[in-house]
Amino acid sequence: MSTTKWVLDPTHSEIGFKVKHMMFTNVSGKFDTFEATVETDGDDFTTSKIEFTADTASINTGNADRDNHLRSADFFDAAEFPKTTFKAGGFVKKSGDDYTLTGELTLHGVTRTVTLDAEFGGLLQDPWGNTKAAFSINGKVNRKDWGLNWNAALETGGLLVSEDVRFAIELQFVKQ
Repeated sequence: MSTTKWVLDPTHSEIGFKVKHMMFTNVSGKFDTFEATVETDGDDFTTSKIEFTADTASINTGNADRDNHLRSADFFDAAEFPKTTFKAGGFVKKSGDDYTLTGELTLHGVTRTVTLDAEFGGLLQDPWGNTKAAFSINGKVNRKDWGLNWNAALETGGLLVSEDVRFAIELQFVKQ
């Protein structure tokens, strides 16, 4: 079977995350600059090789002061670690359109294996004749596992920023 290359459609993709703030509300953010490629045998994503890169300096929570703090050495240290990467083998089918995706996430100079839940949206031909594939990917990691340890104690107890980071990722790929 021939190898198929899929390139990310960044205008229809988003790398989002949520983190609890003061232990009761979520702060949402995303990376504005990222890229991903996938290679499959034919159209079989269970055989895929996936490579993803995000520019850590492109973090965007909608608040300049918070974003600058996240880029600092307290968190991502974007000057020292300008890229976040994820490399994975194929999706593993659970049932229906539900899959898992396990790969190596490198963040802040640390590489760890993570497993994420993925929903395959299917293949579709757009109005211009391009074949597209869509995925919704969700999961949770503990930011301290990658050395992102900064926090502040609250006077009422608890911490300012949760250790858990939840991903909400929407990806659309174009068959080459």
